[in-house]
Amino acid sequence: MGLFDFFKAKKTDLNEEQSKWNKMWELWAAGQAESPYAELMTYEGEINNGGHDQYFTNVENTGDLQKELSVLKTILPAKLKNNLQKAYKAYLVLEENEDDEKAEEIIEQCDDVFYENEEEIGRILKEYAVKIEL
Repeated sequence: MGLFDFFKAKKTDLNEEQSKWNKMWELWAAGQAESPYAELMTYEGEINNGGHDQYFTNVENTGDLQKELSVLKTILPAKLKNNLQKAYKAYLVLEENEDDEKAEEIIEQCDDVFYENEEEIGRILKEYAVKIEL
C-alpha cells in the first residue's frame, strides 16, 4: 500500500466515523437514540448550554427528571455520577432558596468537574456511535 492509499483509507475511516457520529445526533434529535445514550446526550448538551442548573430545570419541565437521573447513574463513570448527585442536591437547595450562595457555588464546582471530565462522556458516546448502522 502506497502512502496515498494509506491516507485515502484513513480519510475513509474518518468519514465513516464522522457519519456515524452525525447519525447518532440525528437519532437523538428525532427521539430515536437508544437509552441510556439518549439521556447522556441530553445531559451533555444541556450542561454545555447552561450547566447543571439548566439541565435540571429543562428536564424537570419537559420530562421525568428522576427517571433521567436513574438512567444516567447506570452509564456515568463513578466520578461523574457522584458529581451529578452532588449537583442535584445543590439544585434542590436552590429550589427552596434561590439565594443560597453555597448551593450556587456547589453547582458551579460541579459544572467545572463535568467540563474537566467531559472526554469520558465523549468516549462513551463514540463507543455507541461506532455501533450505529448507516
